[in-house]
Amino acid sequence: MAAVLQRAATLSARHVGSWEVLDHAAATKPDVPSGTARQLAETLGQVRTPGPAVPTAELIGPAEARGADVAGTRVHSVRLPGFVLATEVVSAAGGERLTIRHDTGDSPAPYVEGTLLAVRRVGEVPGVRRGLDRLLFDG
Repeated sequence: MAAVLQRAATLSARHVGSWEVLDHAAATKPDVPSGTARQLAETLGQVRTPGPAVPTAELIGPAEARGADVAGTRVHSVRLPGFVLATEVVSAAGGERLTIRHDTGDSPAPYVEGTLLAVRRVGEVPGVRRGLDRLLFDG
């Protein structure tokens, strides 16, 4: 379902001018942002740069509070006990918001399903493709 989140967020970015990514994980996860959140931000950055925000130099308070800038997208990493992994994209325009979120549990089942899909499709796809979304949505 993470691939569906990425596809939906990419579609949203074509039509909604502002967004940010929230990356949730267990307190023990050291990488910030996660690879999933970083890849999502880079993909959204290829669609366009999110709408205007207050320039970093004009912020009042610690600039880090606005999150990391990854390919023009603000990414906020939350590391707390109780989370496994979750990725969220919040898009906003003119008085409305769209939130797209994917939460994972601690089961390996989603990873097994994605791996099996890739193995089944390996003979159909020439070259190297990165990302399960390419297998699901690019034919």
